[in-house]
This record gives sequence, structure tokens and C-alpha cells, in this order.
Amino acid sequence: MNATHKLLHSHLISGKLEVGTEIGLRIDHILQQDATGTLVMLELESLGLARTKAEVAVQYVDHNLLQTDFRNADDHRFLQSASARFGYWFSRSGNGISHAVHMERFGIPGKTLLGSDSHTCAGGGLGMLAIGTGGLDVALASAGEPYFVKMPKVLGVKLTGLLPDWVSAKDVVLEMLRRHDVKGGRGFIIEYFGEGLKTLSTWDRHVIANMGTEMGATTSVFPSDEITRFFLKQQKREKDWVELEADSEEEYDELEEIHLNDLIPLIACPSSPGKVVPVKKVKGTKAAQVVVGSSANPGLRDFAVVSEILKNKTIASQMSLDINPSSRQTFQNLIEGGRLAALLQAGGRIHQTGCMGCIGMGQAPASGSISLRTMPRNFPGRSGTLDDQVYLCSPETAAATALCGEITDPRDLENRYQMIYPKWKEPKEININTQMLLPPPSLEESQNIQLIKGPNIKGLPEFSALEDGFEVSVLLKMADNISTDEILKAGSDVLPLRSNVEELSKFSFYVIDQSFYERSQAAIQGHVVIAGENYAQGSSREHAALCPRFLGQKAVLAKSYARIGWQNLINFGIIPFEFVHPQDYEDLTVNDKITFKDLKKKLSQGERVTAHVVKKNKDIELTNRLSERQIKIILAGGLINYIRSRLKK
Repeated sequence: MNATHKLLHSHLISGKLEVGTEIGLRIDHILQQDATGTLVMLELESLGLARTKAEVAVQYVDHNLLQTDFRNADDHRFLQSASARFGYWFSRSGNGISHAVHMERFGIPGKTLLGSDSHTCAGGGLGMLAIGTGGLDVALASAGEPYFVKMPKVLGVKLTGLLPDWVSAKDVVLEMLRRHDVKGGRGFIIEYFGEGLKTLSTWDRHVIANMGTEMGATTSVFPSDEITRFFLKQQKREKDWVELEADSEEEYDELEEIHLNDLIPLIACPSSPGKVVPVKKVKGTKAAQVVVGSSANPGLRDFAVVSEILKNKTIASQMSLDINPSSRQTFQNLIEGGRLAALLQAGGRIHQTGCMGCIGMGQAPASGSISLRTMPRNFPGRSGTLDDQVYLCSPETAAATALCGEITDPRDLENRYQMIYPKWKEPKEININTQMLLPPPSLEESQNIQLIKGPNIKGLPEFSALEDGFEVSVLLKMADNISTDEILKAGSDVLPLRSNVEELSKFSFYVIDQSFYERSQAAIQGHVVIAGENYAQGSSREHAALCPRFLGQKAVLAKSYARIGWQNLINFGIIPFEFVHPQDYEDLTVNDKITFKDLKKKLSQGERVTAHVVKKNKDIELTNRLSERQIKIILAGGLINYIRSRLKK
């Protein structure tokens, strides 16, 4: 078997490892962050959970860090009380990004990790089967239920050779995105192997695994080898190491190769992680901001290399250089190694340890300006500026651009500044920081803990079971690759509302059409939206399904879906239909009224649904890829209703 199949086989609860069929997996670790975790905790309360059944469950506070009013602070307090109540570890505000801290302190090769954040897949860099998904799936896994997913194919990527100077792990995953774009990984787990891995640290592997989700992959997997063992020894956790490797390279469904020696500095242009070109193609473009950090480049080396490039130099006069340390432990090691002082002297602005600008929580760029970021996403408006122009790049390219004031191929620094590439070697010893991690109390203590809810924290809305038929309006028609950032806006003005569905829903589809909320209120009988390929790519935020459902969305009609977005629609009782005939997508327009009949029978029997477009007097055929279990969830009106009815029985 390959390493992926070994992980799947050792955690298989139901189904068979046959591609395209639904399997149920046992989950060992649970990861939650605050922007999605408040809803998960409310779901656990709604389910009546006494205590998590996971081996390790951790609630992180890393997204909603700006406390411009009471709302984020109230969420932090609620999450701390809920963590104690349900038996979670609690990573306090300012302790760091969930994926980086989990790898430092909790990650174990050979374990499964399920997280309510799409970049949970970063844990694959440590030899885990780490999958991001919607909060309801995480809540059920925390309660001891299996996690259900369609068995993917395994794409083996053989790495050979050695990275050239000025090229790093970010360029490896950008090369993958150049090849596969944002939907080429759908239906796959990507497994990396080969001699080239010996030159990639565990943090390098984290960088590559993190952005596998930008290709639509279920997750990415790296072996657990001596490099992994070195990392765990560095973290004072060598006892957690186990070996995990593929038996041979014949064990993959598909295979490709990357010669590391051939790679050059790459960059993803606005506004998609898949728009990758060589840096030299866009060099000379004036830039106003560079942001270093995020879950996509969280390692000590990612900051140290920038520090070395900028040492004894000053950033360009019009440039803002924003530094987001990924964890408190990394922050401490940067300080004690003198790296932070060099960044400060060069003109860097030091921010909190957290996601910050990656999710639009501050650090929004100026209108009409260029921002380069070592982050994983650059979807339209995600930065907090609606007309943003965000590029994604390596720390080397970011540092070179900050220094020169324009997009710069870092290799040009050799001639421009007679600079030698700062080689990095992982230190054997680092300072360990666990002060901001609160362990769960005993079961007896936790039962007496009350959840602390501020005025902005509202209960979950109740939804009814599926109606057998309805007539609804088409409120929106969208193109391919619509992201969850476009379905539900990110940014510091919206994120504090994650615990208040009624208020949050007002931002549904705001980036695409600012009139959507008002029009949804006028569509009394409910509505549907139309989309092209790969609908709901990006974040795991289940609010992108929950809020439209709250506004009366009955179904989505799309050419295809991203994995997490598709699952979230099902979990909240929205039918994810797919067009049988592509021409039907072309013919439908906004304000069309569509009639659906006999839905319960058609779905239960696995038949296609014929819907009628009223004014055009036209029938359209729709299908779906729902499993028997998912059909029951849709019929019940969502996963919570389904679980409640099952518990009653």
C-alpha cells in the first residue's frame, strides 16, 4: 500500500476503499478555530454532548483577534468556557495559528485529524491524514461518530533533485497549482514521495500540504521518516514518532514527477491561487504591501530567511512590510535568535500571532494597490479591500519585493545587492512555549461548567424537513470557481458575526451582488442560485451554506462542486443539484421561476429530478451524487435534524 492507503485502512470504520464510494473513518484529533469553532460548540450543545470522544481535541483562537468592540472578546470567553465544558484543550488568543501550533504540540504521524478549517490538511506534512471540513462534520466526529467522505484516488508526486538557491517549498506547491489550477485536485489525495524529500524539512512539507486544498484535493500526505523524527525531537516529542512510508511507487492511481532542480521562483496573480506565472513575468510591477506569515509559511525559516535578506537594509519608502508570527513559540525563537530585531530595523511592522490579513482581519491593502503575501489564498475581496490585487509568493520573493518596492525575482538580488542566498538549517534545539495552552479539566469538573454567552452569541436556527415540492426564484447566476469568500464575505466587519446567523446572513453573496440580501427577503417562497464548475471552493466555513439556507435557499444548481462546500450544503439541507445537460445552465437567467415536484420520491429512489422553468415552459433535468445516508440528511432538513431523529429512535 501507499502511505495514504495505510492511513485510511487503519482508520476505516465503514465501507470499502473503492474509489467513489462513501467510507467512514475514525477520527483521532479534532481541530477547531474561532471563526468556525463558535458554531461547532453551539452544535455540540444542541446535540447534548457531555464530553468529546476524540483522543485530542483543541479549540484555537487565531482568526477573530482584533477586539474593536465586545463581540470577538465575548467569543473568546465563550470558547474557553465551552472547551472546558466539552473536554477540549484551549489555545488562548495570541498563542498562534491552529495548524502551526497543532503541528508543534499535538500532531502525531499515523493519526487522523479533522478540522473545521480547510487548511487542516497542513497536518499531512507530519504524516497525518488531516482533512478540513465543515463544522457539523467536526462536531459529530468530536461526539464519536465516523467522518464520511467519498473514497478519493491517490495522486503520487515523486520529488527528485534539490531546490536551487532562491527557490523554496512555496514554489513547489505553486508549481503544482500551475499544473492543476484550483480544481485539478478534486477527488484526489496527493501523496509526495521520492529522494527529493530528504532535503525538505517538516515545515517545508507543511507549506506544500497546506495549499493542497487550493487545488481541491481532499488532503495531502507526506511520509513519516527521519526528517519527521528530527522535527519531533526538536519539539521535545520524539516518543510520538512512528514510521510511515509507501511500499512502492506502483501503488498510486496516477503518478507525476517534479524535478526540484528545474523550479524557478513562481507567483500566483490576482485573484486566484491557480493563476501561477514565473515571477520574472510580472517583475517591475509596483507594490505597496508585503505580508509575511500565515499557515502557508509558518516555519521559523520562513521568517528567518526574510530577516537575513533585509538585514542592515531598509524597505522601499512606499512599502508596508507586515510580519505575522505564526505561533508564540516561533515568535519567541525569532526574538531570542535576533531575527526580529533585523526585521524591525528594516521597517517591518510586527503583528499578533494569528491569521490576521489572511482572513481580512486587519492589514487590508490600500485601494488600487498591489499586495504580495506568503498566504494561501487571494480570492476577490478576501483581504478586506473589495478591489484588492493580491499576489501569493514565497518568503524570498516577498523579501525581495519589500526591499525593491516592486515585484522582484529574488535571484536578481545577487547582482543588484551582491547578495548570497541565505541558506537555512533547522536548529537541533529550540525554545518550547506551552504557557498559552490550557488543558481540559476532569470530566467531573467539566460537568459543572456553564457556557458563557455574550449578547452577540445566538442559538442555531431551526430548519424544517424537505418539502415534496416548491416553486422558487433564481436569485443569482454565477460563473466557475466561485469561492466561499464570495458566497459569504470575510473581513473584520463580518467575522465578529460568526455566532449570529441572522446578522451574518446579510452578507451572503455580498461580494458578488450587494442587493442579494434585500432580494432574498422579497422571495417569500424561497430561492435557488445557479453556478458553473467547482462551486464553493476555498474555506470550510459552513456559514456559506447556513446563511443562504437561513435566507430561504432550497437548492443550488451547478455544473460541479468543491468537496467541502458540497458537503456543507447537504449538512444544512440544501440540495446540491447538478445539470444533466450543460445547455440548461446557459438558458437559465436571474428571476426565472422554477417548479420542483415529487422530490422525496425522486431523491429516495435515486432518480433524476425534472424541474420546470415556468415562463420559458421548459423542463430541465437534474442529478446529484448523494449517498443513501446523505439523502436521508436532505429529507430530514439537515444533519442536526437527522441526528436528533436517530437519537430519538
